[in-house]
Amino acid sequence: MASPNEPSANGSPNRGHSPKHWLLFVFLLIAAAVLVIFVGWMPRHKERQEIDQQARERTQALPKVEVMKVVRAPSKTELTIPGTTLAYTQAYIYARASGYLTRRLVDIGDRVRKGQLLAVIDAPDLDQQVAQARSNLAQSQANLAQLAAQLRLAQLTWDRYRVLVSKGVFSRQDGDNQEANFRVAEANLNAGNSTVQANRDNLQRLIVLQQYEHVTAPFSGVITARNVDVGSLISAQGTGQGASSGSAGTTQAGAEGINSGASGSLSSSVSPTTGGSQGGEMFSIAALDPLRILVSVPEAYASFVRLGQHADLRFQENAQQEFQGTIARTSSSIDQNTRTLLVELQVRNPTGRLLPGMYVVANFAHLEGDSLLIPGEAIFVRNGRSMVAAVDNNRVQFRPIEIGRDYGNQTEVANGLKAGDVIARIVTDEVQNGAQIEPEFQKGAGSKQ
Repeated sequence: MASPNEPSANGSPNRGHSPKHWLLFVFLLIAAAVLVIFVGWMPRHKERQEIDQQARERTQALPKVEVMKVVRAPSKTELTIPGTTLAYTQAYIYARASGYLTRRLVDIGDRVRKGQLLAVIDAPDLDQQVAQARSNLAQSQANLAQLAAQLRLAQLTWDRYRVLVSKGVFSRQDGDNQEANFRVAEANLNAGNSTVQANRDNLQRLIVLQQYEHVTAPFSGVITARNVDVGSLISAQGTGQGASSGSAGTTQAGAEGINSGASGSLSSSVSPTTGGSQGGEMFSIAALDPLRILVSVPEAYASFVRLGQHADLRFQENAQQEFQGTIARTSSSIDQNTRTLLVELQVRNPTGRLLPGMYVVANFAHLEGDSLLIPGEAIFVRNGRSMVAAVDNNRVQFRPIEIGRDYGNQTEVANGLKAGDVIARIVTDEVQNGAQIEPEFQKGAGSKQ
């Protein structure tokens, strides 16, 4: 093997890489590494500088606070609240005569008139009592006639004895005995009159009870429940506590009255029973024209409600048709639990399309009002006073206010603000009294504000 200094085959010496070449190679390698490091460091350095700059700007910038202008509520406002429909009159018909049902003339859904016969009860015991009372009356009247004759005889005898005693024919004792007989006969006649009157009154009472064998409708309406059928044993010992479990369409809210509230307490079963009315109601009847509608008006709107005021009514079952109701009465008191005023509306229902228990939405479209309204979240309390953060020339000023009615998501301001004032919608830690801020109106509402 030839050494580097030995000549090559063509006669020229064989030379290796010189030190200069190696130095150049190392320099280029270092330069490339420095360039790579510099290229990667510069973006990160620039990004870090931008972040620091933004942090300084945010630290020095004014806090942005969402604000709003105080506006005056429209003079005409609307109120939409749900309600429950009730029959105008609801009655549960119980038996006053005990016996067996021989005829049933109506069923659920039948429309009846006042005084119409609903059912007939066979009460032989009561009929026998009426016959016996008539016999007792006739017997007492015959006894009265006998007592009247005895009184007449006693009076004639005493009159004769008075004349004869005065002439000395009979002794004075004989005259006193005849007078005593007359007084006894007179007392017996009075007792006989009382007995006749008592028997007559007893007969009249039984006759009235006998008339209850014919069950009639107390008013015109619709049969909503029927719990008896022919052959049922009827008892006159009902307690009047409402329908049994088999009542069909029985609306307990009708019996509870107006104080039951908007929702009421509605109870109904799928099908009526046809017997077992012993001690329970025989029928339930409801008057459906007009219908009553109970709604609970929030306390904030209670002062706007007036008797005779109209409201638009919408029922789910008749969504395409709008009905009009009229305020007939109110409870004239605020419920301390719900803070609402119970209001009764009445709506005409001549065709019977509307039924008790339907869900209804009442819309009071013309409630008078003229007040300043702000969001409830804009109000805070300092030192026991309600305040808002007013913004004037981009500077916060805590301002005390007087609160009026509370409408839930909005609150009425009675004093302390005027229309056009700018306030902070939400008071955060950045909103301090006297602090300078950058106001920011709600997105999309800048032009309106």
